[in-house]
Amino acid sequence: GGGSIITVPVLVYVAGLPVREAVALSLAVVGTTAAVGAVFQARDGNVHAKAALLYGGAGIVGAALGARLTPLVPGPVLLTLFAALMVAVGLRMMRTDARETRPERAECNPVKCVLAGFAIGIVTGFLGVGGGFLIVPALLRFAKMPMAQAICTSLVIIAVNSFAGFAAHVADVGSGMGLATAFTGAAMAGLFAGIRLGKHMRPEGLKSVFGVLSIATAAYLVVVNARPLWALMSHGTN
Repeated sequence: GGGSIITVPVLVYVAGLPVREAVALSLAVVGTTAAVGAVFQARDGNVHAKAALLYGGAGIVGAALGARLTPLVPGPVLLTLFAALMVAVGLRMMRTDARETRPERAECNPVKCVLAGFAIGIVTGFLGVGGGFLIVPALLRFAKMPMAQAICTSLVIIAVNSFAGFAAHVADVGSGMGLATAFTGAAMAGLFAGIRLGKHMRPEGLKSVFGVLSIATAAYLVVVNARPLWALMSHGTN
């Protein structure tokens, strides 16, 4: 993944940025990191060009539309929706199916891949995520590709979606670009460590780690947003 499930919470709760600015800067950080990762993965021939084109092209349109929804939703609601989505994806990634088989070569159905890419693009622009935690499962399901190839291809799509989303959110960028640049530099160091680590793990292990990380982050978001969300709902009721 591009790291958005960590970037948004860190920018909000550690750096203290407003949610809308954190969403915008997260897209810049995640997009840059994913783009660098995609270049290195492409050299090994692990990127499925057709799937990347279909998902990424549809994702650009979806990201532009999703970005228009962000200002309409209060920060606590936005982060709670983010958490709910991560729980659903995390549980799906942790579930194993012994009957599930994958062809040796990917089978990317154009209609399904475009629709999935468009939907993920909307989420990218709306929540400020690169969409890696959605793209990987979508590639596994709709493009029928092996886990390793899905991870590599997802980096290309994450980069495309993130830059499209950032362009739509650029008006929300405040004084945090210096912080975002430093964050990106640190993320690059982690990127190369992660690529090396991933090569030594079984696909099932990668899915489980992905799922646990998503659920753990979601649990933190739910806890810290419970009181603000309750206050917001109570105010709305009164």
